[in-house]
Amino acid sequence: MRVHVADHPLITHKLTVLRDRTTPSPVFRALTEELVTLLAYEATRNVRTEPVEIETPVTTTMGLAISQPRPLVVPILRAGLGMLEGMVKLLPTAEVGFLGMVRNEETLEPATYAERLPDDLSDRQCFVLDPMLATGGSLGAAIEFLFARGAVDVTAICLLAAPEGIAALEKATEGRDVTIVLGAMDERLNEHGYIVPGLGDAGDRLYGLV
Repeated sequence: MRVHVADHPLITHKLTVLRDRTTPSPVFRALTEELVTLLAYEATRNVRTEPVEIETPVTTTMGLAISQPRPLVVPILRAGLGMLEGMVKLLPTAEVGFLGMVRNEETLEPATYAERLPDDLSDRQCFVLDPMLATGGSLGAAIEFLFARGAVDVTAICLLAAPEGIAALEKATEGRDVTIVLGAMDERLNEHGYIVPGLGDAGDRLYGLV
């Protein structure tokens, strides 16, 4: 498993505003979209392409186009939905699937409650959107779900992660072609499984349910 922390001043600035408890939901949503577009730039660095011939106003030349089958973007419901627009702005030709997962707040174990994905993901590159990599349970289950459908490599984009979640995910995905792209690596998890310093519950802050 490869982990890339996108250390850029603009990313750090936007994360600082997201962390602030006084940032209202509309601003939080707009900044999340902007931040995901920046992270997606790093996450798609190895997206598969193929050569194409085009005509410019001056001459014929060779360029690159996104290969078939198209990449699949999979937001994990519900908080991952807040990251979707930022991703498809950068990768508009991607197909979008959905995976609904919920964490039991007592056991911290994930459960899948909904999915809308192609039955066969053979030879597909998949990009999973999940704001917070806390315990790693939900994201690990989502990644395994995609590989079970035939995906060949999976890249996860997260705003924040805790070291404990990264360690758990590395163990769970051993032998898999997995990349994690982060806005920041935070200090730790608290006793309730929340990232510290974190930014609270991303889903609640995105949709105004705090």
